[in-house]
Amino acid sequence: MQQRVRHPDPPSRVPVVVVGAGPAGLTVGNILRAAGVDCLVLETETREFIERRPRAGVIEEWAVRGLERRGLAGNLLERAGRHTACEFRFDGERYRFRYQELTGRHHWVYPQPLLVTDLVREYADVRGGRIRFGVRDVRLHDLDGDRPSVSYRCPESGEREVVACDFVAGCDGARGVTRASLAPGRARVARHDYGIGWLALLAEAPPSADCVLFGCHPDGFAGQMPRSPEVTRYYLQCPPGDDPANWPHERVWAELRRRLGAAGAAPPAEGPLIEKRVLDMHDYVTEPMVSGRLFLAGDAAHLVAPIAAKGLNLALHDAFLLGDALVAWLTGDDDSGLAGYSRACLRRVWDYQEFSQWLSELYHGTAAGDSFRAGTTLARLRRLFTSPAAAAAFAEQYLGTAARY
Repeated sequence: MQQRVRHPDPPSRVPVVVVGAGPAGLTVGNILRAAGVDCLVLETETREFIERRPRAGVIEEWAVRGLERRGLAGNLLERAGRHTACEFRFDGERYRFRYQELTGRHHWVYPQPLLVTDLVREYADVRGGRIRFGVRDVRLHDLDGDRPSVSYRCPESGEREVVACDFVAGCDGARGVTRASLAPGRARVARHDYGIGWLALLAEAPPSADCVLFGCHPDGFAGQMPRSPEVTRYYLQCPPGDDPANWPHERVWAELRRRLGAAGAAPPAEGPLIEKRVLDMHDYVTEPMVSGRLFLAGDAAHLVAPIAAKGLNLALHDAFLLGDALVAWLTGDDDSGLAGYSRACLRRVWDYQEFSQWLSELYHGTAAGDSFRAGTTLARLRRLFTSPAAAAAFAEQYLGTAARY
């Protein structure tokens, strides 16, 4: 809820307060600082925490080029892996999908903690941006007026600090305060639940293949996403709300071997499981992504299940548009970018949501317990490898090149 406060005289002031130091918030902050615009980033966690928090790592080529144009991709371009193909496994066979041969494009694999480390260093240490870590009880005030503000409890003194601003960038994720601050009735939230869960695993073990693996098995989906030569992300379909304790080491590796098994395929290399949590697959979209002087970006505005590995890419897309639009308004009185921000973001958001739904049926249809769905799913999978038109359409969506706005 928005709350009105009496500002001290005179209040601290910056043009933009960014709430949340994830990829979206830090990218917005870096764009502002590169243009000479002052801002303040507020983050409830410590710097050490956000630089180590395990998250996604697949970045589409257009997003990397967007970071590169803004001087934010130096380490990524030097260190990230390039993926040019993925592999589907079904009916006991392996099917290599070489999407670079179809499109000339590829994916980059760069763990999100490394990207966040790069972005926060560039923002705070290189570009001199102001950032406060460990803040508590963040509140937004007067968002509908021309003098909004953000207040928070200082971690050192325990005192409440108030910062007046022109705009608030809400980049603090699905459970953040900015999403909760939307005025009732001003935004519609559309939600979709898939009715399935994924056991998300991070293993200290090398990947068993040089690309992403999708196992479409009658007993449930399994996925392998390489993160580095020593660390691999795995997913196993499970009931929603399942307890990770139901998945001891032996069961996890037995299921991965079975669901990813295929003729001539090496079994997954076992290693310690350093992360194990259950994700209930669901999506939501908030529209519009603007309320007064509050502009949402990333998971604060929309969530796309990790089915299609689109979340980080959408966050960067929002941040590019929002950062550029704020700069245009604050340095040139051009409000066209801000006026069209929500509409421009949502076109790509809905495109990615639709692909996530389509891909979910591809991954999970064979395990639905319905022989008709299983048959149509296998037909769809086979078509990817027999129809050039179907392959090209999938490659465009998988790489994000179909969404040109």
